[in-house]
Amino acid sequence: MIEFKLPSLGADMDEGKLLQWKVKPGDKVKRGDVVAVVDTSKAAVEVEIWQDGTVHQLIVEPGTKVPVGAVLALLLAPGESAAAVPAAAVPAVAVPAKAEARKPVSPAARKRAGELGVDVEKVRGTGAQGAVTVEDVEKAAAPAAAAPDRAAEMRKAIGAAMSRSKREIPHYYLSQTIPMLRATEWLARENEKRPVTARILMAVLQLKAVALALKKFPDLNGFWRDGAYRPSSAVHVGVAISLREGGLIAPAIHDVPEKPLDELMKDLSDLVKRARAGSLRSSEMSDPTITVSNLGEGGVESTFAIIYPPQVAIVGFGRIASRPWAEGEALRALPTVIASLSADHRASDGHRGALFLAELARFLQEPEKL
Repeated sequence: MIEFKLPSLGADMDEGKLLQWKVKPGDKVKRGDVVAVVDTSKAAVEVEIWQDGTVHQLIVEPGTKVPVGAVLALLLAPGESAAAVPAAAVPAVAVPAKAEARKPVSPAARKRAGELGVDVEKVRGTGAQGAVTVEDVEKAAAPAAAAPDRAAEMRKAIGAAMSRSKREIPHYYLSQTIPMLRATEWLARENEKRPVTARILMAVLQLKAVALALKKFPDLNGFWRDGAYRPSSAVHVGVAISLREGGLIAPAIHDVPEKPLDELMKDLSDLVKRARAGSLRSSEMSDPTITVSNLGEGGVESTFAIIYPPQVAIVGFGRIASRPWAEGEALRALPTVIASLSADHRASDGHRGALFLAELARFLQEPEKL
């Protein structure tokens, strides 16, 4: 018998509210299938199953809040017979039949509609394929209905996670100014060959450079759990995304070193869109091995971010700006960026962090190799 438990979808998550089951007893599922939608303080997240099996019993009813680690459902392992399994202590929960011909509605929009008393079937959707978004629901609501509650809840969760990080993690901070002339010129040439919809952002080059540099520095790519550092063999880069209602979320792009820039650009665009629509998957929330925060668009010179536990490092980028740069005996103005590293002294030290930033700088000055 397999216990399907509510996973932790971030260090700031202690509990979640089950919004919807995507399966019913008797359904066969395989690793990676979305089986439920759970609301956290930041988004409605599609939760995936991590083992193959057959749904035997749904324990938690939609609309119920449960703590992280609570058993949501029981599954039969491949080859296991239901007849051989003793009756579970918790009775099965009836799941309402799915309505027919329902219009596409994002999980976050459906939740918001419930909060505001809006019938989503009567709301005109402006999202992809006419999907109803949170914005559509809020426009359809009475003018007096405000949306401060979710923003306040998110701010509280972020504050708790960051307070814990600063309290428990011995941070050290490093920065390096990186010349970006070759990268900016190379990217301009590449984008000239592309239609507007297929152009690559500098942020994608930065993500790829971070991921490639991490391959040489596994002590910055992993998790601090149970009093020990556990490096990750994969590099899943969490991307800090600002949300329209306020707050931040940092879901992951998976296996970044292995992906070409075009694929990463598509992944980034899709991730930002879904994050702001409140439609993310549990794997994107639970397994970033490092986070990148890019505040360049906001005009910030540099940023020294707080580590998002249980990760052990976060990389920050400020804006690319023309600054004085010495080359030999000559002084000239070049586009540069200030890259920063905040890292956990329990897993690495300043020497290793400095070598990582040097490797990051090398990749950004060889954009054709990214």
